[in-house]
Amino acid sequence: MPHLSYGDVKAAADRIAGTVRPVTLAETGPGRWLALELMQHTGSFKARGLQNFLQAHREAGTLPDTGVTIASGGNAGLACAWAARQQGVRATVFVPTTAPAVKVAKLRGYGAEVRQTGSEYAEALAACQEFAAAGGALAAHAYDHPLIAAGAGTLLEEIHRQLPGLDTVVVAVGGGGLLAGVATAARQHGVRTVAVEPEHCRAFHAALAEGRPVDVPVDSVAADALGARRATALALAAAREGDVRSVLVPDAAIVRARRELWDDRRLAVEHAAATALAALDAGVGPGHGYRPEPGERVCVVLCGANTDPTDLATAPTGG
Repeated sequence: MPHLSYGDVKAAADRIAGTVRPVTLAETGPGRWLALELMQHTGSFKARGLQNFLQAHREAGTLPDTGVTIASGGNAGLACAWAARQQGVRATVFVPTTAPAVKVAKLRGYGAEVRQTGSEYAEALAACQEFAAAGGALAAHAYDHPLIAAGAGTLLEEIHRQLPGLDTVVVAVGGGGLLAGVATAARQHGVRTVAVEPEHCRAFHAALAEGRPVDVPVDSVAADALGARRATALALAAAREGDVRSVLVPDAAIVRARRELWDDRRLAVEHAAATALAALDAGVGPGHGYRPEPGERVCVVLCGANTDPTDLATAPTGG
């Protein structure tokens, strides 16, 4: 099984220092913080992993003139296009036809060639792999690569630097790149990781139950970012080695958390970002969510902001 080390995360932190925005933390109450990674370049944590990936290939002399290609629900594609523009190479991004229009428009704004294929991420990924094999472009991955996961793990390094007494970090999970990196760094610092998924997008939860990555159906309001059919072996390995809890939340709690972030803090986030916060919702029901112990110090990662905020002006509170 592939393995990610803390040394990989530290190397990524050194490599991308000065090229990504340090995360801002907002205290929301005693022992509670939000990590505002939605303010990252391209609007999500994905900029960390793709910057690490492309810079590492540039340093190794393996970044081809034909450029880079990636399949994405949107956020990884944005990060890839942004990082590729910095490296002076072309990016070709494959997204499902269901990708939000706001993400497709931003992709083109970064200069990427956008190809919409299939209704799910897995179909876009297959088309991307065919394109890379035929034309020689460097194939990046939205989450299933050690350099991508290591870059994502730099987020926890920054959080821990600001909150050295942190007990628990809460992150949303799609394919598991963010989880693998964060859990690897968290283990080094004695921090528990809570992995949160929509109840009908449970690739990581299923992998833990089966002891191996397995395919799952995908059906959630957060599926555009968390809709991976299968979690990575990297995420599963990181979970086995560290203190990782896997929890599920219903879509209603995700919608409610997203709405509350807007109503209470004027933060417009993706449903994927709200998924992490929804885990702390007292109304998610038995067998779901995460209940911190009294005095437990918890930081929730708000991982992305590439959303159409117009529904926040009209959606009823609660969802």
